[in-house]
Amino acid sequence: MIVGVGGQGTLLTSRILGSALIGMGYDVKVSEVHGMSQRGGSVITYVRYGERVDSPLVDIAEADVILAFEELEAYRALPYLKKTGKMLVNTQQMMPMPVITGTAQYPEGIVAKLSAEADIIILDALALAKQAGNAKCANVVLIGLLARHMDIPEERWLDAVRANVPAKLLDVNLKAFGLGYRA
Repeated sequence: MIVGVGGQGTLLTSRILGSALIGMGYDVKVSEVHGMSQRGGSVITYVRYGERVDSPLVDIAEADVILAFEELEAYRALPYLKKTGKMLVNTQQMMPMPVITGTAQYPEGIVAKLSAEADIIILDALALAKQAGNAKCANVVLIGLLARHMDIPEERWLDAVRANVPAKLLDVNLKAFGLGYRA
């Protein structure tokens, strides 16, 4: 699963992931769930792959990996993670509308709660994206981190980035991928 907030690049990330998997000969199914994604709402993408995949949906306790672009979205997705699964979490916090309007508070200690319940890797992808030259590349930093934990050659991932990122943004995205891959 890929989870985040509208505007964080979760959909591009799912396209890169799907391209890398197809390039390895897998059957790939992708399903996207948008929750007011253009207004900062939740975005969830399910990506399933294998020799044959009939459905793209992931049920509770079925996700092998959850790639979370934002802490609260990671916490919301936790029930979907298998007991033996891994969660990769960006430390970024994006305030939902109830927090912005003052009717709710952003939960404290999310990373500690996640660490107590799951095998997680924490990364400040935003800082690495800025280091690459563009804060909007945090999603590609995260796909680089994910790539390091999958049995797909790095060059296949780079091909997938090249195939899905506009030419004018390619260099900064390749740099962002490398920073995530080596983080």
